[in-house]
Amino acid sequence: MENVIRPLIVAGGAVVITLVVGWAVDQAVRRIGRRHPESPLWGPLRRCRVPFQLALCAALLRGAYGYAHIARDHRAAVGQALVLFLIAACAWLAVRVAAAVVESSYARFASTNQDAARVRRVRTQVTLIQRVVSVTVGVVAVAAMLLTFPAMRTIGASLLASAGIIGIVAGVAAQSTLANVFAGLQIAFGDIVRIGDVGVFEGEWGTVEEITLTYLVVRTWDERRITMPVSYFTSKPFENWSRNNPRMTGTVFFHLDHATPIDLMREHLHDILKDCAEWDGRAWGLVITDTTPTTIQVRALATAKDADDIWNLRCILREQLIAWLRHEHPYALPRINTAPAPGLAEAPDREAAAPRSNDMGPGPGNR
Repeated sequence: MENVIRPLIVAGGAVVITLVVGWAVDQAVRRIGRRHPESPLWGPLRRCRVPFQLALCAALLRGAYGYAHIARDHRAAVGQALVLFLIAACAWLAVRVAAAVVESSYARFASTNQDAARVRRVRTQVTLIQRVVSVTVGVVAVAAMLLTFPAMRTIGASLLASAGIIGIVAGVAAQSTLANVFAGLQIAFGDIVRIGDVGVFEGEWGTVEEITLTYLVVRTWDERRITMPVSYFTSKPFENWSRNNPRMTGTVFFHLDHATPIDLMREHLHDILKDCAEWDGRAWGLVITDTTPTTIQVRALATAKDADDIWNLRCILREQLIAWLRHEHPYALPRINTAPAPGLAEAPDREAAAPRSNDMGPGPGNR
């Protein structure tokens, strides 16, 4: 009976202490957050409660399991399991703490900086830094777990001796993966592309939604997701419409008749823009850019604050100008000449049109 009661007392005591300490720490963090609302650290730090409690409970059990008088045959296995659990909980806690610090730093920067492009750049950098920290902590935790086994410690020397060969083989085998990793770091700190950037990627217009160390996710206008390797952005050209400033200039082309009243059309374009919320008021214009024997090409130009507004503005100008031409000046719309070709009776007199022999000028035959 004692072999059952002792383990229950040890386990129950560790759980109770863990719950009490976890609750006390959470209340303290919440109280500090209320006293210092200007600091965004305390909110994300409360998410560390669960990994903190798991790490504390594992540490208490690991330190007190000897007093539970567990059978000698199971003592080594229980101790090994508790050590592995403690390492995993500590790694989780470290990742959560790092994420809280990174998120609070980004939130503080975003709240005090009005430059949207710089905020997106910092967001991209801190996101990749957080991923690097998570991967590093995970690798260290796995290595620490493996080193807790005696067999792994005995072969550590041989592993270190062959590390150079293994590194060369792994580097050759994972050449593309390593290229993507270095490209991800170059994107993060080289400011090539950032989360939230709008542009054209492989012929698709979209917004950069996520950047990792190996791939990048682009959300298209029709809500599709395109996953691309980050090495693409360091080896091929692409259009970034919000690199430094998201403002854009849009154009709409019309093919119209030569009799189109350009001055009236220009005035109506200005009236449309003054009532349009998408126009940012920077520039506008309407000019003839080309002409053919049957039509003229008219270009309407306007500006907007970003890519979404410029798309809507171009559609509005196209619809309203065509409707205005159709109702007010239908003759300005292009027409196809369907009149029949002149017949033989309407054709000019060929004999009268033919050049006379005495009109050909001096020559050997006219002398």
